[in-house]
Amino acid sequence: MPSKKWSGLNHMQLGQFGEYYAKMEFASYGFDVYTSEVDDHGVDFIARDIKTGIFYEVQVKSMFKGKYVFIKKDKLVMDDRHLVCFLHFIENELPEIYVIPATAWKNPNAVLVDRNYDKPEWGINFSNKNQALLEQYRPECFFKN
Repeated sequence: MPSKKWSGLNHMQLGQFGEYYAKMEFASYGFDVYTSEVDDHGVDFIARDIKTGIFYEVQVKSMFKGKYVFIKKDKLVMDDRHLVCFLHFIENELPEIYVIPATAWKNPNAVLVDRNYDKPEWGINFSNKNQALLEQYRPECFFKN
């Protein structure tokens, strides 16, 4: 069992733990998981659904004590084969995990936001108020097939 004292980890360690945890989540649902050596295209790992043979490219985003994470638009292809696995860490608890298809940003809302800054990005604007909008992206919803 992990220590769950997330405040003892630096930003890089938390991100690394998030990636490993996300891979374990996919594997626990029977997906084959392939790790990329370098994350230069916004892909942290590839997951293959062994039932359908479909490959997914997965970007992992971890958050602890924050309210916003983002993915540069040029790093996320807007189709059903690209996923964002968002992990929300709470001290002394296992992270809450959400599996969000990239296409969810086609209809931005209070939690899934579209920012057209100088470097455009897709964001996750997390708060207790809009957390309910993420419930549809719980792993058991994505993996129910």
